[in-house]
Amino acid sequence: VEEYGLNAGGNHELPQAVLDMLQMGKEGKLDDTPKSSHPAFSASDETKSLSENILVGNNYAAVMAAAEEAEKMGYNPVVLGTRIDGEASCVAGSYVAMAEMISRQRDDVDNDKYPIGTIPAALIAGGETIVTLPPKCKGKGGRNQELALSAALKMREMGLRDVVLASVGTDGTDGPTDAAGAIVYGGSVDDETIDGAKEALKNHDAYTFFDAAKGTQSLVKTGPTGTNVADVCVTLVK
Repeated sequence: VEEYGLNAGGNHELPQAVLDMLQMGKEGKLDDTPKSSHPAFSASDETKSLSENILVGNNYAAVMAAAEEAEKMGYNPVVLGTRIDGEASCVAGSYVAMAEMISRQRDDVDNDKYPIGTIPAALIAGGETIVTLPPKCKGKGGRNQELALSAALKMREMGLRDVVLASVGTDGTDGPTDAAGAIVYGGSVDDETIDGAKEALKNHDAYTFFDAAKGTQSLVKTGPTGTNVADVCVTLVK
């Protein structure tokens, strides 16, 4: 509590009621977290444990479900992992680079030798990226929107028109916005919007850029989903 300034008079002072409860726990006046010997966890040959934990969903399940759906739609799914992390903009570059390598199969037979996937491919990944914000940053967005905007710029740079990327938070919320994430393709950034896209990425203001884009529906708005198993990113290569 003191280390992070949560004590009375600290920079992030907790409510007094919370501090009082923590102090009572420290002094042994309140029960601590139940140990394995607590009756709540007891069991015998005749009865099962009084409590049981069942994991009904996780990021792996979400990624596998996305892969199965992609396969039903005629894509060849490639699961890249469920613990992807790192700066959103850097991870976006990796996704697009892999998509570009797969897209070469249409014109270059040599790229069939050691493929990570075959066209039409669906690169699917789970995890949570980060966005490192500078002091006094006033941009609006989230890690998924930043990843998508970075990917759109990278697609333009590499001349990709046959790739679509969607990055979303499974809870329906990305950063302090009403969007779960965003979906982009090779033409999401054009000659008219490239300067604005670069400026938005620099200022971590992806939401504002996507929200203002004319004739597009890049922002994915699902509303709260009632669950949270990290993020899922799907990159389609036709």
